[in-house]
Amino acid sequence: MKIADTSGQDVVLNPKTKKKTWIVSGLMLLIIISVFVIATPTISSWSSSDTSISSDRIRIATVQRGDLIRDLSVQGRVVAAVSPRLYATGQGTITFKVDAGDEVAKGQELAVIDSPELTNQLKQEQASLEEQSLALERQKIQARKQGLENQKAVDMAKVTLTAAEREKRRADKAFEFNSISQIDYEKAQDDLQNAKLVYHHAEQDAALNQESLAFEIRSVQLQVDRQALLVKELQRKVDELTLRSPVNGIVGNLAVKQKNQVSRDQPILSVVDLSEFELEVDIPESYADDLAIGMAAEITVNGKAYAANLVTISPEIEDNQVSGRVRFANSSTEQQTLGLRQNQRLTTRILMENKSDVLMVQRGQFLESSSGRFAFKVSDNMAEKVAIETGARSLSSVEIVSGLEVGDTIIISSTDQFNKADSILITN
Repeated sequence: MKIADTSGQDVVLNPKTKKKTWIVSGLMLLIIISVFVIATPTISSWSSSDTSISSDRIRIATVQRGDLIRDLSVQGRVVAAVSPRLYATGQGTITFKVDAGDEVAKGQELAVIDSPELTNQLKQEQASLEEQSLALERQKIQARKQGLENQKAVDMAKVTLTAAEREKRRADKAFEFNSISQIDYEKAQDDLQNAKLVYHHAEQDAALNQESLAFEIRSVQLQVDRQALLVKELQRKVDELTLRSPVNGIVGNLAVKQKNQVSRDQPILSVVDLSEFELEVDIPESYADDLAIGMAAEITVNGKAYAANLVTISPEIEDNQVSGRVRFANSSTEQQTLGLRQNQRLTTRILMENKSDVLMVQRGQFLESSSGRFAFKVSDNMAEKVAIETGARSLSSVEIVSGLEVGDTIIISSTDQFNKADSILITN
């Protein structure tokens, strides 16, 4: 039996020529040289940088010139500009005439406090006033009566004086013709002198009695006036037991329940005037020195900004914040169309300063990382650390005082990840 060999599977190979070997070697050398030329800048960057970072992990921005508006954005709580709270003016039982949420008009009756003690005191003082008024009228009648008596005494003295003067004239005639004695003549003179004295004293007594009566009437009149003021004050307190709305608006929360006993100065209810609104804002303590009453502001409602003004600033700091109030600049009619609600949260932007034509860059975390003292300037995938000086800061931008020029590109993201490196290689 014949065993087959492998001669059928053999292939005859031709020997390689030297020309083909040289071509392959040349191509490989050319590729090596090209790779070296391309990689040289990268190798140089690697050698000159302290560390490297991917471009996806940083944010960059370009320095430019423009107008920088220094502002502050805070969250505000909508409150009614006018929301008076009513308090109990006396002790008694409360009876409400309205419910929470009811619309009320100015002067409308809201609640009544039943205070029997105060009502009874008013009636007692009114009776006392009536009694003193009658006493005053009685005193006036007595004064008129006494005045008539005084006038009667003066008139009688006048009649006596007239008679004495007539007797004196008769005595003068008679004595001239020696018809009466010396004694009768002197008696007529004495009677005339006596009548004059009586008439003079009667006039003085009448005048003094008139002054005394006027004084007594004035004294009683003052007592009546004092009592009238007391009654008026008590009447005011009784009238204030009826609580009325001081503004047009809606009734807020009721602080007590129907028919409950209330004490004086106890909160009863509040009335909210929905025609004008303000925003209560809490501003960080670091901005407290930069704020001033009257600063312009913007309130964002449903994506639209509305003009406003900062109207109040708290003089004290609580929990590292300063409280303030921002008021809408538009009219109350326009405010009602906004559909605002009490305690609604809105974003408020307070405009503190406007600087024109300044060098600025987009604000970023690099300010907190370096405290605004340096930045990483980007050029050809390399970021070099440069010293800078910053100025005013807004919500979106920061002023560059020195260290950078227009068109420079810097890293605005946090630089804490660079581990204090002075140069950074930015990779793709």
